[in-house]
Amino acid sequence: MSDIDTLLMDGDCGLCTHTAVFLHPRMHRNAKLRFVAIESQEGKDLISTFPQKMQDADSVYLLRNQKPYMRSAAGIRCLLYMKWYYSMWFPLVWLVPLPLRNIIYRIVAKNRHRVFKRPATCIFPGLNAE
Repeated sequence: MSDIDTLLMDGDCGLCTHTAVFLHPRMHRNAKLRFVAIESQEGKDLISTFPQKMQDADSVYLLRNQKPYMRSAAGIRCLLYMKWYYSMWFPLVWLVPLPLRNIIYRIVAKNRHRVFKRPATCIFPGLNAE
């Protein structure tokens, strides 16, 4: 499946679930992106191939063209899979400096469980409900 990119997200996170539900119907017809829970065996196996610094981060990951991205770099690249009226925002968002984007990402990530209710079940394939 090397021609299909992978977005790894927390299967127990309401924000991640809402993001996947938002992204999926808005992806362009030729988008090759699949969603995988970071807690799944496949997710763990993929993350284990990343550089050690990335493995230690509690983050969203995007494996795009066999190159891993995390935090805001992963998040904004999701725009590239979406229909043109979303993907056109990528160059503008990319102009925001990475350190500033990651500060915003960390603030949102830290508060995500307070704002977004945890899903009753994981919607990502490959993660068995316990």
